[in-house]
Amino acid sequence: MVLQKVAEEGHLELTDTLIDDNNMSIKTSVTIDIRYQPMDGTGGMWSDGEFLDVPDDRDGMFAFETDSLLSGQSHGSGTSPGRSLQGSIPTFRKAGRGVFSAMKLGKAKSSKDDHKRGDEPAILEMEDLDKKAMRLAGMLEPDTISLASVTAVTTNVSNKRSKPDIKMEPSSGRPVDYQISITVIEARQLIGLNMDPVVCVEVGDDKKYTSMKESTNCPYYNEYFVFDFHVPPDVMFDKIIKLSVIHSKNLLRSGTLVGTFKMDVGTVYSQPEHQFYHKWAILSDPDDITAGCKGYVKCDIAVVGKGDNIKTPHKANETDEDDIEGNLLLPEGIPAERQWARFYVKIHRAEGLPKMNTSIMANVKKAFIGENRDLVDPYVQVQFSGQKGKTSVQKSSYEPIWNEQVIFTELFPPLCKRIKVQIRDSDKVNDVAIGTHFIDLRKISNDGDKGFLPTLGPAWVNMYGSTRQYTLMDEHQDLNDGLGEGVSFRARLLISVAVEILDTTSPEIICSTDVQVEPVSNISESATGKMEEFFLFGSFLEATMIDRKIGDKPISFEITIGNYGNHIDGVSKSSSVKKKKKEGEDQEEENELIQNSSEDEADEDADLTSVSSTPPMKPFITDRNYFHLPYFEKKPCVYIKSWWQDQRRRLYNSNMMDKIADKLEEGLNDVQEVIKTEKAFPERRLRGVLEELSIGCSRYVTLANKDVNLAGRTKLDRERLKSCMREMDSMGQQAKQIRTQVKKNTVKEKLKLAQNFLQRLRFLADEPQHSIPDVFIWMMSNNKRIAYARIPSKDILYSVVDEETGKDCGKVKAVFLKLPGKKGFGPAGWTVQAKLELYLWLGLNKSRKNFLHGLPNGFEEIRATKMGHGLPPVTLVYDMKQVFQLRAHMYQARSLFAADSSGLSDPFARVFFSSQSQVTEVLNETLCPTWDQLLVFDDVELFGEATELRDDPPIIVVEFYDQDTVGKAEFIGRTFAKPIIKMRDEPYGPPRFPPQLEYYQIYRGNSIAGELLAAFELLQIPFDAEEIRRALIAVHDFAVPQIKVGQGGRADLPPLEGPTDSERGPILPVPLGIRPVLSRYRIEVLFWGLRDLKRINLAQVDRPRVDIECAGRGVQSALIQNYKKNPNFSTLVKWFEVDLPENELLHPPLNIRVVDCRAFGRYILVGSHAVSTLRHFIYSPPDKSCNNWATAAKLMNGYMVLTNGCSQARSSPSLSSRTFSRPAGDVSVSLEAEPPIRKMDTVVKLDAMSDAVVKVDMNEDESDKEKKKKKKKKKGGAEEEEETDERVLDWWSKYFASIETLKENLRSQEAAQAEAEEREDLEIAAEAADIRPDDLHLKGSKMKERFKEKKSSKQKRSQAADGSEKRPPKARVDELVVYNRELESEYGNFEDWLHTFNLYRGKAGDDDEHALDDDRIVGRFKGSLCMYKVPLSQEITREAGYDPNMGMFQSIPHNDPIHVLVRVYVVRATDLHPADINGKADPYVVIKLGKSEVKDKENYISKQLNPVFGKSFDIEATFPMESMLTVSVYDWDLVGTDDLIGETKIDLENRFYSKFRATCGIASNYSMHGYNIWRDPMKPSQILAKLCKEGKIDGPHYGPGGKVKVANRIFTGATEIEDENGLKKQTEEHLALSVLNHWEEIPRVGCKLVPEHVETRPLLNPDKPGIEQGRLEMWVDMFPMDMPAPGPAIDISPRKPKRYELRVIIWNTDEVILEDDDYFTGEKSSDIFVRGWLKGQQEDKQDTDVHYHSLTGEGNFNWRFVFPFDYLVAEEKIIISKKESMFSWDETEYKIPPRLTMQVWDADHFSADDFLGAIELDLNRFPRGAKTAKQCNLDMIRNEQELPTISIFKQKRVKGWWPFVARDENDEMELTGKVEAELHLVTAEEAEKSPVGLGRNEPDPLEKPNRPDTSLMWFLGPLKSLRYFIWHNYRWLILKALGLILLLLMLGLFLYSIPGYLVKKILGA
Repeated sequence: MVLQKVAEEGHLELTDTLIDDNNMSIKTSVTIDIRYQPMDGTGGMWSDGEFLDVPDDRDGMFAFETDSLLSGQSHGSGTSPGRSLQGSIPTFRKAGRGVFSAMKLGKAKSSKDDHKRGDEPAILEMEDLDKKAMRLAGMLEPDTISLASVTAVTTNVSNKRSKPDIKMEPSSGRPVDYQISITVIEARQLIGLNMDPVVCVEVGDDKKYTSMKESTNCPYYNEYFVFDFHVPPDVMFDKIIKLSVIHSKNLLRSGTLVGTFKMDVGTVYSQPEHQFYHKWAILSDPDDITAGCKGYVKCDIAVVGKGDNIKTPHKANETDEDDIEGNLLLPEGIPAERQWARFYVKIHRAEGLPKMNTSIMANVKKAFIGENRDLVDPYVQVQFSGQKGKTSVQKSSYEPIWNEQVIFTELFPPLCKRIKVQIRDSDKVNDVAIGTHFIDLRKISNDGDKGFLPTLGPAWVNMYGSTRQYTLMDEHQDLNDGLGEGVSFRARLLISVAVEILDTTSPEIICSTDVQVEPVSNISESATGKMEEFFLFGSFLEATMIDRKIGDKPISFEITIGNYGNHIDGVSKSSSVKKKKKEGEDQEEENELIQNSSEDEADEDADLTSVSSTPPMKPFITDRNYFHLPYFEKKPCVYIKSWWQDQRRRLYNSNMMDKIADKLEEGLNDVQEVIKTEKAFPERRLRGVLEELSIGCSRYVTLANKDVNLAGRTKLDRERLKSCMREMDSMGQQAKQIRTQVKKNTVKEKLKLAQNFLQRLRFLADEPQHSIPDVFIWMMSNNKRIAYARIPSKDILYSVVDEETGKDCGKVKAVFLKLPGKKGFGPAGWTVQAKLELYLWLGLNKSRKNFLHGLPNGFEEIRATKMGHGLPPVTLVYDMKQVFQLRAHMYQARSLFAADSSGLSDPFARVFFSSQSQVTEVLNETLCPTWDQLLVFDDVELFGEATELRDDPPIIVVEFYDQDTVGKAEFIGRTFAKPIIKMRDEPYGPPRFPPQLEYYQIYRGNSIAGELLAAFELLQIPFDAEEIRRALIAVHDFAVPQIKVGQGGRADLPPLEGPTDSERGPILPVPLGIRPVLSRYRIEVLFWGLRDLKRINLAQVDRPRVDIECAGRGVQSALIQNYKKNPNFSTLVKWFEVDLPENELLHPPLNIRVVDCRAFGRYILVGSHAVSTLRHFIYSPPDKSCNNWATAAKLMNGYMVLTNGCSQARSSPSLSSRTFSRPAGDVSVSLEAEPPIRKMDTVVKLDAMSDAVVKVDMNEDESDKEKKKKKKKKKGGAEEEEETDERVLDWWSKYFASIETLKENLRSQEAAQAEAEEREDLEIAAEAADIRPDDLHLKGSKMKERFKEKKSSKQKRSQAADGSEKRPPKARVDELVVYNRELESEYGNFEDWLHTFNLYRGKAGDDDEHALDDDRIVGRFKGSLCMYKVPLSQEITREAGYDPNMGMFQSIPHNDPIHVLVRVYVVRATDLHPADINGKADPYVVIKLGKSEVKDKENYISKQLNPVFGKSFDIEATFPMESMLTVSVYDWDLVGTDDLIGETKIDLENRFYSKFRATCGIASNYSMHGYNIWRDPMKPSQILAKLCKEGKIDGPHYGPGGKVKVANRIFTGATEIEDENGLKKQTEEHLALSVLNHWEEIPRVGCKLVPEHVETRPLLNPDKPGIEQGRLEMWVDMFPMDMPAPGPAIDISPRKPKRYELRVIIWNTDEVILEDDDYFTGEKSSDIFVRGWLKGQQEDKQDTDVHYHSLTGEGNFNWRFVFPFDYLVAEEKIIISKKESMFSWDETEYKIPPRLTMQVWDADHFSADDFLGAIELDLNRFPRGAKTAKQCNLDMIRNEQELPTISIFKQKRVKGWWPFVARDENDEMELTGKVEAELHLVTAEEAEKSPVGLGRNEPDPLEKPNRPDTSLMWFLGPLKSLRYFIWHNYRWLILKALGLILLLLMLGLFLYSIPGYLVKKILGA
């Protein structure tokens, strides 16, 4: 009954009382409001206003978790969703939409509106990748996020407005610098016989080749290539990296291709660290897909964008024989065995193409042809993974029909992410793109268990690009190529994509991978959905901030959707209109476009015509920069009807996910804000966010469920829906799961997980199949298009279900118009072209009845004609208006951009509201202006109902400018804000008033340009009684529809205080309740000195002074009398007092300025620095609860201001891998008498979960010693036995051992991390289904490794690594620490008490040129700050030795000049950027310090990109004059100047004075001689005594039994030491050293002292800012000259290679395959010889003699090869020096692995010799030879990994049989012979003592082989050989032949002589 009534009336209210369990009624009654709206909208209205609902519970629940930013109590502009209930008018919200629309403004969306990207590369956005990089870097440090980054622009409470997008400038399409570095290390298992392989590396169109290696299947190259690009990110990431191996390429022939490997740059960039390191690429043959793998290439690939830093693993001795299968060059989750697949891209037809020819041409054509054809000849080009295919050209057609498919054959899954589909116009001269669309394969497939292959369509894709009118030189042509955001609809294309996995075994398969194009059948009209009529309505409520540059011609706005509504250039009248008309699909037909009128509309049912643009209007002037249009009461409207296939479901699906994502993003920003402002309970808010997420996900699943079985959609729609539902479901579950795990200490990591959810949501929400094109709004002036905005159609799409409605549908949105294309880059893109308040609604025409519901109420509709009442209005006339007063409390701004050449700005702010604007005063020369000014806007008229306005005021725009004396003010930035509103009947008082100051982020373009601290309130002006009386009379006398009330008495508004400051004139200050509460602070400044001041106006700075200013107070330093002589200040500490806000977050910035005092009292500004947050420098009194508290200060960010402080401070954030976490009680540290090796790195970082205490156990296991004894017996260890001998050890042994340790540490850390991650994954994935698809394919080998390494990470490496079981224990070598980056980053820049402030001057660069800020640095100020509230407790000042002059800076060294000996050790450089044409460089080192410069030019290293320098340089310097050390690497050139490759700068002064003691690293062990000699002139005991004295701590007390006590801690250690002669003597040094190595455990003063180390510093080149040009390994020691002189520098010169001689005796061969056929007998035989080489075929190949005519494959040689070579034992490489070519100036050094190659050949006399087989033996690890020829087989090669291997360097002499192998036609290995050989290795000295001859020569000749006679040469004994060849086989034949010949002879003689005989007889002679 009830339902029937609802259905009839559309609206019903029910009231009922509740009953309890006993059926008794209770006092509660429930009222239910029921609404019904049928799909066609015939029922009642479903409008926002009527639909009442108590706010959604899940908002109410968490309301307390979203306190406003800066205050304890909540107020109206805060962020709590339920906030509106605090006002006096209860407004309710719609549950569904309200939840999502309570959004905040003013943060950068991570996906940066991914949905706008119909035509743009979706996920390859720079920002996404950067976000990813940021996540990896874990940059959630509270200090790195600027304060305002997530500040609210107040919550939306009702649904009438949606949030504007705050960033203005387009981010994509702008070129950026990229560097791709590829190292080709080696290739293995290449398929083919005796080949000469070359690797070709191709990126995009650039090709580079390695050198050629002769006759080998596993060439070693180790060549480094660098490609530099300057292109937009999208172009970069679509480029293909192609590695191909080519065989026997030379000048004349291009060579034959062995195999290729392809991958796009984006895949590399999205890897962790943007790189693949030491991975094997699988080669496949593009011409034969049935063949398998063609070999492997091992390479490193890295892609570096500007500002990325890549951590390369350490480059030293890489001997690891890697398993290829486990390290394939494939992203995580892609199977190793990829199959071939066909990718079918079907191109059906296109519509709505623009004309691509001028009208003149058209007329010419018409004259010739007589018919006016369509002016475009389109074809479609498809690009995928470096291949292109194109369809046929359809001549002259705006609606071409192709029905063709382009087929690509590629491995699946492909390593190229995007297919590029481009419609092009064929032209005689050059083809141009009409539009481009990218298909992202990740969006149209799913690789999970229930996933699906890529599939798409058939669906229309919309293409966008430049505007449609045709010009010869289109300035926006880039847009048509898919770069940047398209500014106009170009065409739409009907395509589908399918993938078929090929079965490569089937016989009829086509082998090649060339692109094919075939015709396909036509598809039916209905396949893409039913045509529906859509209705788009828009209303312009306000048009302000129109740029004055446009000129004052009348302005109109045009809205288009597709080609509908586009009058100027949209409609190409098609020749096929008539045909189309019949089908009723009048897609492109020209609607009778009538401007604002419709005379031909007879009856209302006729098609309503479109009105797509507003009437032109002359603009009014707002101020110097902007116009506005007078849309006051009358608001113009536009509407368009259009026909599209009805695919709204797709958009609905995206909308639902987008809304969940927006909600999540807002919540996460809140949480970050709570964390950053250090408010209470961030974990509660995060739990709330996750709860909302899981509710959202489950709601999504229920909503999506209802259309799972809708028929008639494409396969992708169905599959996508399923996978979205699965994903959302699992995400909801995981969110619930994580929610339970959110604790106070895990908030940050769970926040990261939640951010992953956000990215997944954004990725899912992006719909790959388009339906309705986006809506464009153009501002037209003078019939020209000026500026545009693009709104995705899904955002304004209407649905009955609330979650599915677009987020801007039926809401008022602030839209900012921008310039199209490249015009919008740079400064032009910063200014707003126009700001519109725009209302849009898009939906089916049939459900259009409520399209006006979202508008602010109180209007009348004015229609175009009297007749059609069905028509939408052309104007709305508002008859309700409210009058307000806006008060903008502009307090201060900070960190603005510098706009003047002085490095400062003269800023003022301009506030825009509605159509008014006002400015603050100009403050000169500051980047942090405190205006403290109240701007009052009177009589602001706003239209609509009062209540609505209260909930949703329009936004305020604040722009910042720099005032210039001449010319126009320069734009600095912009921010948005929303005011807090007081209606006339509300009290002005708490909780909402007075409003609190808040931070608003200022943007310029895409870059953050500072923040504004302000508050805005909008107060409704009350009426005065007189007016009301008049109004009432008017109502009774005339029929006035509504009271229009003018502005009334202002008496009720809170009073404005008058101007308080007489100097400032009539400027109103910010009132007291709003300005912050101040209290007295003292700021102490430590003035240390100035450094590196540049010239100002060509004159040098001579007498500088520093002025410090904060909040109007300040202090000046002493004047430096002569900057050149001594740049330090004479007075160290000064202080001043100042009133600052209590709230630390509101502290104003502190300005540091340096001025130069010139003659005649002139002062010139040198440079300035603004310290934006003083929080680092706030002194916090010592913490008593801290277990080792001190009477000294601690700085907020963990650096200590004094030499003492609570030692829990994070003195070095990055030492975490080796910090000790031990409770205070656990004190003793035991060191055995013989401290073992690994003592520096005893600890590996524990994962966050464990609370283990790490014991520093320095004992050596017994088992370890035993292993050492066994080691001699063990075969094939990795170290030589001699290495343990002291005499052999040098610095390099130490270095290599340390690198091994570094690697092991990294490995075990990774293992621990992986373990933690695994645990996390298991926790999250409660059910199996929940594991994310990408985690499923963890490679098997990876798992094995993890488990292997788990062991090692558990035994926390107190011992030699036992992670990899096979590795034999190492010899004991004392180690140093190898840092993978510069020392500064390990120790917080050594700013423990001395900070460095860069001084800037000059204009701030463009946003992308942020790296160029370095150019603005004009010097550095060194000093520090300390601030505290004024009455300081007495404790501190009473401390003994307190010097009142030094204030808080006690015990700071004096800053007098000091002489220092600086010793720079340069070990080596890696990965230098090539500087010469040949792709190499000739590097040498240059060191500059002050005026002294050391050039090492004569010792340049020829043609090396990884040179080992191994040098030390001594320079004497005087701090502070010479404190900046520059180490540069230059490239030596024979002619011309040498080029700088890169340089690194080190501030020595901070190191010298740091309490981390960075003067000379502390070794792990103390020894008086040998390779580990103590380098410091002070012994450990002296250092310790000095440290104890400085830190005022008790000790050291040395006790008996090897103990020492320092500050109540006891350390133990050895007490004896050996001197050079091996005598032991007593010493305390070991004890002292053990204390120094654990100094961080000392209470109060402890910190990690810098150990003996090597640091790795990136080399940078000023020409290529931000991109590494290589790395330099080095370290610096400094010794004060007033101390005893240090010993000589350590010798780190590169190890000289050792000379060896390898003697190889080839005894015999057997079973060699027989190649030749005998001429006579056809018998198989071979003329065998063996060839061998060690360094390379050209360098040292040697051949045996030939064993002729072997019939059995046996050959006897007894032949000796002798190969002398130079060998580096540590690196296991042979060193070759040779000239690269005839033209080379000098020899180049190569390092190659020691591999002996032996080949067996068949000698031919006239043709080339035939190759039969080969074997390659790596002399370090090769299989043991077989004892007999029988036992020798293929398995010795096949199972090389399993078999035990031997090293010739250990064995010295080996004899045995080895197999020769070759590959047959099917690439299978086959055995082609066996060789018996003997290898004998001798050192050069031994070789001299016992020389041997080559071949069989003296000395020590080998005996001749016993060969059968046949093998002799036939012309030496022709008879013999004849006898052999003929007699043996043919003797009977020969005998018979001889007999026959005799007979014939007789017969002949007989016949010859018989006639004469007869005659004789007859005549009777």
